[in-house]
Amino acid sequence: MRNINVKKFFKSKDKANIAILIFSIILIYLLISVYFTNHFFFNTVINGADVSLKSYDDANNIIRNYTRNYKLQLVERNGQIEEIVGQDIGLKYNETNNVFKICHKKSSFKWVISLFKNQKYYVNDLFIYNQDSLENKINKLNCLNKAIIEPHNVNFKYSNGSYKVIKEVYGNKINKGKMNEAIKMSILEGKTKLDLNKEFCYENPKYTLNSNKVSKTKDLLNKYVSTKITYIFENKNEILDGNIINEWLSVDENLETVIDEKAVDKYVQGLAKKYDTVGIARKFKTSIGKIVEVEGGLYGWKINCTAETKVLLENIRFGETLEKEPIYIQKSLPRGEDEIGKTYVEVNITRQHLWFYKNGRLISEGDIVTGDPNRGCSTVLGTYMLNYKQNGATLSGLNYETEVSYWMPFFGNIGIHDATWRYSFGGDIYKRNGTHGCVNVPLDLAKAIFDNIEEGTPIICYEEQE
Repeated sequence: MRNINVKKFFKSKDKANIAILIFSIILIYLLISVYFTNHFFFNTVINGADVSLKSYDDANNIIRNYTRNYKLQLVERNGQIEEIVGQDIGLKYNETNNVFKICHKKSSFKWVISLFKNQKYYVNDLFIYNQDSLENKINKLNCLNKAIIEPHNVNFKYSNGSYKVIKEVYGNKINKGKMNEAIKMSILEGKTKLDLNKEFCYENPKYTLNSNKVSKTKDLLNKYVSTKITYIFENKNEILDGNIINEWLSVDENLETVIDEKAVDKYVQGLAKKYDTVGIARKFKTSIGKIVEVEGGLYGWKINCTAETKVLLENIRFGETLEKEPIYIQKSLPRGEDEIGKTYVEVNITRQHLWFYKNGRLISEGDIVTGDPNRGCSTVLGTYMLNYKQNGATLSGLNYETEVSYWMPFFGNIGIHDATWRYSFGGDIYKRNGTHGCVNVPLDLAKAIFDNIEEGTPIICYEEQE
């Protein structure tokens, strides 16, 4: 009896079994591939219609039925849902542009891929609809016909000395152009749901709490309101701090901080109105003992509003804390009841007389001739100050030119000067032969004043009240 190698026998049998298995698998794969020569793969969707494992002929019916029953859900930002029904817009399957184009693009042997990967296709112009009907349907949507809440960037609110950030507002304002395009594309692609928010169909704020620029803007606002300026007006102070400055600040659409320069100027103008003393009414005790009210003139304190506004804006931008006087165009004696002090020239137009005091002592006095009121040349009333003094000057005007030895102007081309051509002063001379507005004085009086007066000395011109 011949010995049989059992081990070898079973080994050869295994090889045969494996060969049969491989052949069977190949055969099955080929048979399935043959099936897919006229059927769609697993997980196949064309323009939203599921045609998985369907024959090409059946696919046409499925897509045709899909358009008949089509509805597009519009999901709004607040969760509300509206629908666009295919039948309302005349949605149809465009059979001249059918799905067989896809059939020719695929190889049936690649069917196994569809088990693991979705086969989504989009055929251009596979669906057609009535554009006017769709436009009318869109125009009637609730999301376009409700009260509009505009989107707003984050905001900044001043409270208790600093700013806090106020959350942005998204609102409900639709960007109709974007929504129209999203709806049309969703219909053509056969989508059944369109989230208007996710598809950016809303107008959104440009800057939100998560924007990098928010913290920078907040820090800058807080820097500005940290400013504290103490304006000194001798024994009175005006304090400017964040409680006022915050009203001058705003943030534009690009989150840039804006200082209202007009408001800053208005504040400085307010200081000037309160503390400027040029032209104010002053109670003045005359040399004859009467108290007169003198109003007008150019003497006193006057803030340079333009320069001060410019500097104040810089103070705010740097967040400075300081004490200071405002920038002045001119200053006078220390602020007081009249700011005139004990050195001044007193011109009494009613009595046509002048007194000059220095440090409280009468230096000189005498009769004068002032402007002729009958020719409209009256000497100006009010409190002025000496602009400068000039030894030897030529005074000229309409139809006259005069040489003087002592020229002391206090208001433009009006001033005190000698008048050697006159033989008398005082009385009513000014009413019939007055000056063009200047104060004519005798030569010796002019010299006495000239030798002792200094630039800025107050000159008070007044009339007595009857």
